[in-house]
Amino acid sequence: QVQLVESGGGLVQAGGSLRLSCAASGRTFSRYFMGWFRQVPGKEREFVAGINWDGGSTYYADLVKGRFTISRDNAKNTMYLQMNSLKPEDTAVYYCAALTGTSIYTPSAYDYWGQGTQVTVSS
Repeated sequence: QVQLVESGGGLVQAGGSLRLSCAASGRTFSRYFMGWFRQVPGKEREFVAGINWDGGSTYYADLVKGRFTISRDNAKNTMYLQMNSLKPEDTAVYYCAALTGTSIYTPSAYDYWGQGTQVTVSS
């Protein structure tokens, strides 16, 4: 089991940058494929980015490809999401999650979630 806590959200102007962190408790963090998702009110939670256990493979939603970078530091039990060239449409609550199922793009395949951190991008 792993417990997750996100941080780093906030208010930023369009074109700016933020770095989100996801701190994990427990000694099993390195075993998990990890993902970032985001959600706005009235919409389903959507996949943003994912990273395999050693950081050797990364995956991105088309909407963020080239602007966001996912990474992890297993020695620190932490995952990151560097977000550059932010747009107002990136405004959402961002969640990190640990994969226990098979589909990396599907929220239901993740059993462990953080509480979320709000990202607001002003125009």
